[in-house]
Amino acid sequence: MGGLSGGLTADGPDAVDPDVLWARAFLSRVSEPTNIPVWDFVRRVGPVEAVDAIRAATAPPDVLDATASRRATADPDADLEAADRCGVRLLVPESPDWPHFAMAALEHAALERLKTYRTGTRTHRESGEEIPPLALWARGPLDLAPIGVRSVGIVGSRASTAYGEQVSSDLAYALASAGVVIVSGGAYGIDAAAHRAALAAEGETVLVSAGGLDRPYPPGNASLFARVAETGLLLSESPPGCAPQRRRFLTRNRLIAALSTGTVIVEAARRSGARNTAAHCIALQRTLMAVPGPVTSPMSIGCHGLIRGDGGLGPALLVGSAADVLALVGSAGEGLSGGEGGGAVTDVRAELDDLDPAARKVFEGLAARRFARPDEIGARGGVSALEVIRALPMLELAGLVESSDAGYRIAGRVRSAR
Repeated sequence: MGGLSGGLTADGPDAVDPDVLWARAFLSRVSEPTNIPVWDFVRRVGPVEAVDAIRAATAPPDVLDATASRRATADPDADLEAADRCGVRLLVPESPDWPHFAMAALEHAALERLKTYRTGTRTHRESGEEIPPLALWARGPLDLAPIGVRSVGIVGSRASTAYGEQVSSDLAYALASAGVVIVSGGAYGIDAAAHRAALAAEGETVLVSAGGLDRPYPPGNASLFARVAETGLLLSESPPGCAPQRRRFLTRNRLIAALSTGTVIVEAARRSGARNTAAHCIALQRTLMAVPGPVTSPMSIGCHGLIRGDGGLGPALLVGSAADVLALVGSAGEGLSGGEGGGAVTDVRAELDDLDPAARKVFEGLAARRFARPDEIGARGGVSALEVIRALPMLELAGLVESSDAGYRIAGRVRSAR
């Protein structure tokens, strides 16, 4: 068994056994995600013994078949060193920061699937099995352990429309401002809009990648990956150097579903990958939501089908606002209706509803805590500089905005009520 090196050396009372980390790194390299026999073998004998048996070729035949192409060349030390250079750490089920709450649904689904696998259904679904990850490579300061308690997945088409990106941004901004973690996949279109809006709200966001974290994909979103890593979390099942193959996109979608209290599909074509995420939500008994769109838009056909319950997926619950989402995902909606302070929340909502469309866009372009200049507000809200300049005095007079020499931000009374 190899050893750890560099910044990944385990220390402290909660440290994971270095042999366990090394074994999990080996497994992450030699086995593709969601392989049923490999996961079951590790579950039964533990990661260290499983790796010893795989390397000695004494593991069960289906485990040896699944790991045959890589076990002779796997180099966990090199993977751990590469991760260390990139600021990436390895999280394992034995870690104190493993998201056991979020993974419980995957564990349950995997045990049920194992029954059918053992009785003869021994092929793996191309769309991905609901199997827990053997390990997760992570970059960023966000604590993963509580993820799944107050988190919402927002996913949709890469070829999104302006409507879809606006809806995605509005939802993510409002939810992140309410303390909800936004989970998505870092792709162009809806995913990127959700991540950026969460960052603009100075909220928390998790980006689940289909490839190694040293190779952001798509490359055009490399700066977004870097921004998420500063305050949120990048996650991948694949060690450094792994390319984001098609199958890995499908298997990572189950992680988005598992890490989210509920998932919103904003835009989806008839054969969209977002429907794969929706299928995982149904399998994991997570709340599935969808945003309706124009009946003339091909990018909304998939959402409308989900809402109808076509193909056994759903029916998804129709949502059109952050309030709709918060009302459906349980604990994520606490404090937003009824109870102490409920009247203040209602008053603020009414004030926001009374804004004209241009002023509402300007308001949504504001940061929750950080002051921003008018040009930055316009860029976030998708409005012209003239519209920003016209709307800000009215918003400030209404007590919705506060200003300083550094610019403008959402007023304190509004932040406490959102």
